Amino acid sequence: MFQLGSRGRGRGDARPSSARPTAPRPDWRNTVRGRVAVVAAAFAVWAAGIEAKLVYLQFIQRDWLVERAQSQQQRTIAAHPRRGDILDRAGRVLAYSVEASTVYAVPTKIDDPDATADALCRALGCSAEQRATIGARLSRNAEFVYVERQVSPAKARRVDDLGLPGVGFTTEPRRYYPNKELAAHLLGYVGIDHQGLAGIESTYDEVIRGEPGRVLIRTDARGSAFNRVEVPPESGAALELTIDKYLQHIAERELRAGIDEVGADAGAVVMLDPATGEVLAMASEPTFNPNVFALASPEARRNRAVQDVYEPGSTFKVVTASTALEERLVHRDEIFDVSAGYIRIAGDIIRDFRTTGPLSFIDVMVRSSNVGAIRVGLRIGPERFSERVRRFGFGQAFARDFPSESPGIVWDAADLNERALASLSMGYQIAVTPLQMAAAVAAIANGGNLIESRVVRAVRRAGEREEFGSRIIRPVVSRDTAAEMTAIMEAVAERGTARRARVPGYTVAGKTGTAEKLIDGRYSSTDHIASFVGFVPSRRPRLVILVMIDTPRATFVNGVRRRVYTGGAVAAPIFRRIAEASLRHLAVPRNVDPIPAALSSERSAPPGMAVSIPASTRQAGFPGAEAGRMPDVRGLSGREAIHALARLGLDVRVEGDGVVVAHDPEPGTVLVPGMVATARMSRHPDGGRGQGGS
Repeated sequence: MFQLGSRGRGRGDARPSSARPTAPRPDWRNTVRGRVAVVAAAFAVWAAGIEAKLVYLQFIQRDWLVERAQSQQQRTIAAHPRRGDILDRAGRVLAYSVEASTVYAVPTKIDDPDATADALCRALGCSAEQRATIGARLSRNAEFVYVERQVSPAKARRVDDLGLPGVGFTTEPRRYYPNKELAAHLLGYVGIDHQGLAGIESTYDEVIRGEPGRVLIRTDARGSAFNRVEVPPESGAALELTIDKYLQHIAERELRAGIDEVGADAGAVVMLDPATGEVLAMASEPTFNPNVFALASPEARRNRAVQDVYEPGSTFKVVTASTALEERLVHRDEIFDVSAGYIRIAGDIIRDFRTTGPLSFIDVMVRSSNVGAIRVGLRIGPERFSERVRRFGFGQAFARDFPSESPGIVWDAADLNERALASLSMGYQIAVTPLQMAAAVAAIANGGNLIESRVVRAVRRAGEREEFGSRIIRPVVSRDTAAEMTAIMEAVAERGTARRARVPGYTVAGKTGTAEKLIDGRYSSTDHIASFVGFVPSRRPRLVILVMIDTPRATFVNGVRRRVYTGGAVAAPIFRRIAEASLRHLAVPRNVDPIPAALSSERSAPPGMAVSIPASTRQAGFPGAEAGRMPDVRGLSGREAIHALARLGLDVRVEGDGVVVAHDPEPGTVLVPGMVATARMSRHPDGGRGQGGS
C-alpha cells in the first residue's frame, strides 16, 4: 500500500547520511548594506587620518614648514645702511662710506662645492685656511652664505669672469678713511658688520650707523627669481668734530718727529680751546691706519691721550700752587728755605733737581723745586688738598665723547699720610691722563672753570644741524687765583725750566714735568715721563697744549749722543713747534714785539723794487709780511712754506725733509722781484740744542 509519508522518507534516505541542509540564499540588499558600511568605515578612518595629519601639519609643524617654504621660495639679503660721514670743524671729510662688492653663494645650487671653492680661491687669492672655510660654507644645505665680503674691484672682476653657477654679488658700504693715520685714535674704526669698534665710530655708533634695509627675492619651483622687493636702508647722521684737520696734522707731525729725535717709546699730544673745552687736536704715537686696523697691534690702537695714565711730575705743581693760593696759605713773595737741596719726610730723603738758595713762592715754581712744593703741600694738608684735586677733575671720567677714558688714580684724604702728601705735592702717587692734565690747566687759562672736554661739535641729520654747547662742570679756583697762576707760569716759560717752550711773538704760560716711571713696584732711574703743558697767548689764550713723551732716551748734539729725559729738554721744544705752526694757521695776532727787531734791517731794495705783499699773506700771520720783507716760515712743513712763499711771487727751492729750520733770504730781508728763496728742512728741527730743567 502506497503511503505519502513513506515515500518522502525514502527519497531522503537516498542522500548520504552526513550531508546538511543547504542555508537559504541571503538577500542581495543585505550584502550591499554591508559593503557600504565597510566603505564608510574605511572612509571615516581615512578622513580621520587626513584630519589628524592636517592638524599635525597646521599646528605642530606649522612654523617649521613655513620656514622651509620661505627658504625654498624666497631669499632675504640684508641691505646695510650707509654710515654718516665724519667731518672736521671746517667740514673736511675724515671718514665716509664707499660701495664695495661682496661675493656670496647659494650652496643648494652648487653641484660640486670643492671645484667651485678651488675656482673661487684662485680668483680671490685665498690662503689654505681660507680655502677650507669657503669649502665648508659651500657644502652647507643653505640658501645663502658669504664667500668674501667687501672685496676689491679687481677681485670682483676675476670672480665675475668665472661665471660660476650659484655664485653672485651684492654691494654693501665699506668705511674709508682718506687721511689714513690722521686722527686714527679719535675716529676709531668699523668692523666687517658695519659696527663701530673704537673711538667716535663706537661712541656714536647708534647715531651714524643708520637703519638697515632688506632685499626680498622670490623664486619659482625651478629656483628662478621672478620677484624682487627692496626696503631701502636709512643712512646715518653725519658728525661734525671739534678738531681741525690741519692742527691735527701739525700735532701728529711734531709728536712723531720729537719721539724719533729722542728715541722714545711713545707719546701723546692734546690741544684744547680753553674757552669751550673743544678738542682741536689729539695725537698718540705709535699710531695705525684704520683702513687696515686688523694689521695693527692692540698697543698701536690705544688712544694714550685718554686711556693711559701716568704720574705727571712737576706739571702737577700747578694744582699744588693753585690750591695754596686759593686757600690763601701762601703769597707770591713768601720765601721758602730750600737751600739744603733736600727734605727728609718719614725717613725718606727727597732731593731737588738743582740746589739753590732760598726761593720765593714764585721761584719755587720757576725753578720747579721739589722741596719748596713739598713744604707748600704739607701746609695745605690732606683734606683740602684731596678736595681740590678732585675739583680739578682728577680721579673722574666725565668726558661723554670718551667712554674709554680712564678715571686715573687719586688717593682718599684718609690715606694721605705725610709721605703720600709730600709725593702728591710734586706730582707723584697720583695717576692722570693727558686729557685730564690739559683740562685742569685749561681751567687756569679760562679764568677758573673746569669745562668738559669734547670732540663732537654737532650732528647733521636730514638737512638739520644740532650743535652741542659747552658744559661748565664747576669752578675750581677764583679768577684772581687763575690770573696769579698765569703770571707765575709765564715766569716759568720766560726764565725758568720752560725757556725752550717760548714762542717768538707770543707770551707763553706753562709748566714742565719729569717723573720717574714706576716699574715692577720701584721707581726707575733710567726711564722717565717727560711732559709740558701750557697755553698761548697767555693773556688771551687760544690754545692749551699738553705734550707727554714716554721714556725719552737720547739725542745727538753736534754729532755726540747725549742722554736727555727732562720735560724742559724733550717736551717743551715740541710744544713750541706745535704752537708756532698752529698760531700761524689760526692767524692769531702776535702779542709781543709786533714788528721784530730783525725786521728793522738797514738792507733795502732799489727804489720802487720792493715786493708788494698780498693781503692773504698778511692775514696769515707771517712775521714781517706787513713790511714787505721776507717772512719767518721756520717750523712750517715744506708744502706750507712753498704755498706761503709762492704767494709772494718767489721761486721756492726746498732742501731736505721734515720742517723748515732755516731759509735764505733770512727773515726781514726786503723782497725784490725774481728773488729765489731756499728753504732748508730737517726731521729734527730742534737740533737738540741745550737742556732745560725738570
